[in-house]
Formats: sequence, C-alpha cells, structure tokens
Amino acid sequence: MNDINQNSPYSAPQADLGGRVTESRRYAGFWIRVLATIIDSIIILIITGPLLYGIYGVDAFVSEDLVQGTAHVLISYVFPFVFTIVLWMKYGGTPGKRMLGLRVIDEVSGEHLNLSKAIIRYIGYIISLIVLFIGVIWVAFNPKKKGWHDYMSGSVVVVD
Repeated sequence: MNDINQNSPYSAPQADLGGRVTESRRYAGFWIRVLATIIDSIIILIITGPLLYGIYGVDAFVSEDLVQGTAHVLISYVFPFVFTIVLWMKYGGTPGKRMLGLRVIDEVSGEHLNLSKAIIRYIGYIISLIVLFIGVIWVAFNPKKKGWHDYMSGSVVVVD
C-alpha cells in the first residue's frame, strides 16, 4: 500500500502488530461455525463409522461402553484429534470451515495455529462443551466471536 491509501479517511481500518500492517478482520459468527462443525462431524462419521462397524459390528454404535477396545480408542478419539490438529496447522481449518470460507488463525500473528495452540484449542473445545456448551455459545455474544477455546489458545475464526 502506498502512503496515500494508508492516510485516506476512506481506507479500511488497520492495526499495527509488531511493525506489520494488517487489514481489518471479519470474524465468523456463531451459526456459520455451527454449520461448519456439522459438516466436519458428518465427514468424520463417514470415515470412522464403517471402520468401527467393520471391527465391532453394531455394538460399536449401541454399546453402553465408552471404550470397546484399542481400535475404538484410535478410531473414535485419536483420529479426530490428530485430523483436526493437523488441518488447523496446515490449512487453517477443517473441511467444514474451509468449505464455508472460514479460517482459524492465531489472533496476534494472523498465521495458522502452531502445534501447542492447536492442542490447547482442541482441549478448550472439550471444556467449552462439558460446561453445558456455554463456552461455545459464548461465540454468539462476543464482539470478536471468540469461544472459550479461542481465548485459551489465542485464536480467532475469520471469514476469508
């Protein structure tokens, strides 16, 4: 950008982040993030459902046991964790978020999340859901559309 555009009263607001000038951000709202989560859940079920059925049969879906064996833990818990973390770090979002034009970024740098922030965000999701979904519903009322998991990890979800 040249100096004329930076000083124009009609240009978009900008913030100085450690010497870097960035454009203003549009934060993704509650309902579009819910839709992205539904899309992601369907994708994960399409991948994990047949695997679980092939190994455990119908018991994989009707058993009262939270854990049915090592394969169950790997497919139902480890795979979604790794899948989500890797996609946040590499692509800035899961398929649902990316399909809807959303990106999960570090609030300060504007870059994709690093490993520690991605793990903290995932754990934060669990905490946000356990407490009566309040940490997720928080997105609807926060000016930057941040849930508890976003606060814990220093992330925001923006519209590309």
